Amino acid sequence: MFEKEGSFFLMKSVKRLGILGGVSLAVLSMAAAGLAVDSFGASAHAQQSQPPFASAVPAGAPMSFADLIESVSPSVVTIQASASVEDLELDGAEGEGIPPQFREWLERQFGGQGPAQPAPRPRQSLGSGFFISADGLVVTNNHVVAGATEIEIGTSDGETYSARIIGLDPQTDLALLKVDEEVEFPYVTLDRDPEYRVGDWVVAVGNPFGLGGTATAGIISATGREIGNSTYNDFMQIDAPINRGNSGGPTFDLNGNVVGVNSQIFSPTGGNVGIGFAIPSDVASRIIDQLREDGRVSRGWLGVQIQNVTEDIAAAMGIEGRTGAIVSSIVAGGPADEGGFEREDVILEVEGNEVESSRDLTRQIGDIAAGERVRFTIWRDGREQTLRVRLGDRPSENDLNEMPSTEEEAVEVSRYFGMSLTPLTDEVREARGISAGSDGLVVEDVETGSEAAEKGFSRGDVILEAGGQALSGTDTLAAVIAEARQDGRSAILLLVEGRGGQRYSALQLEDE
Repeated sequence: MFEKEGSFFLMKSVKRLGILGGVSLAVLSMAAAGLAVDSFGASAHAQQSQPPFASAVPAGAPMSFADLIESVSPSVVTIQASASVEDLELDGAEGEGIPPQFREWLERQFGGQGPAQPAPRPRQSLGSGFFISADGLVVTNNHVVAGATEIEIGTSDGETYSARIIGLDPQTDLALLKVDEEVEFPYVTLDRDPEYRVGDWVVAVGNPFGLGGTATAGIISATGREIGNSTYNDFMQIDAPINRGNSGGPTFDLNGNVVGVNSQIFSPTGGNVGIGFAIPSDVASRIIDQLREDGRVSRGWLGVQIQNVTEDIAAAMGIEGRTGAIVSSIVAGGPADEGGFEREDVILEVEGNEVESSRDLTRQIGDIAAGERVRFTIWRDGREQTLRVRLGDRPSENDLNEMPSTEEEAVEVSRYFGMSLTPLTDEVREARGISAGSDGLVVEDVETGSEAAEKGFSRGDVILEAGGQALSGTDTLAAVIAEARQDGRSAILLLVEGRGGQRYSALQLEDE
């Protein structure tokens, strides 16, 4: 009976693999039947002594996750958060209370099928968390406990405890709680230097749908996922099933180390569809350290509005092949303003580290402590220059939105680039908050199919600068274009004020 079962397994494997190591299907079928294979100089007995198809089972793949789950489950807790405030966010694992940057990204990536907003309900959140110390420190998601007035922790042995918030970091969706009880709690460790690859096994433990400690297994599907405006974090994507109530729970490797903190999923229905996102443990450990020490996360702040240097912007500025972030506006009185930055500066390096994009610049600045004096390499007036600026402490998003920008000279152009342009009027100045006496041009019409239309220009936009110069009229604009052509440039850079704020856009110079 054993031989028959073994031969059946071998035949199934052969049919599945077809040809292995140059051995034909027919020959392997003979071996499966227990016949000698003289042409290979090997007997059936000799072949049976070799472990057949050992490579078909991945090395390290466990036969069971039971030991791992039994070991780590006592450290995982259920979190119930209640609040009297109206805007307590619910668990993002079912799509409720998902931060705007996550929702926008998911809807853009998956055809607008993001989770629908729920109907009003009592202000209560359900999620997961885990102990990281014997004295009761608990890690979870910010969106699970943000705004909560009461937090209750439930352990795997049925005990419940009250918890308080030590610190929150909405930027990375992390929170640190504390249970003040004379109890030695079981805990797990955040891996500060995780080594994992796409395809590695992971196990998620949490409280899906309020069922209590539940474990699921899967693999790492992708790493370095950039989700929306989550500037300070790239996510790990896993297919271990995550559902409502799993948010804030741990993702374990096979050694029982926490390699991720479950944060978000994509799901049109609220259930798992195999697309979950976890905060990598190296990011989480740094954030939790700051929350533990100061109750908040301090990030460096430059005080500028920036955008990516695209190929056409680089061509217009004479820095082809370079990357960086171009400064489109400066916060009045901020670090950049006091440090000598100007609009249209291109930030190329921070302390000798190349800037790849505006997002990269924001992350590099955020990784530097407030108060540090930082060296910037910029491009201005056709050459590299160096500025040294003492960084500020990044304010909250609400405070940032209310900060005024520096006022600078506006420009005046005429009809160019497939756009109908008219002088700036007092009504438009007042509506846009542009200082009285400033000049500029309002886009009245954009020709369909023109480059301006492709670059997002629309009726009502205000062109503030061209080529970095203030323009007093059509003659000045013509001079700027002539100078750009003389320098061998094929495009000109425009500063535009639109519905989304100020931005730079490079347009190809028209034929003479």
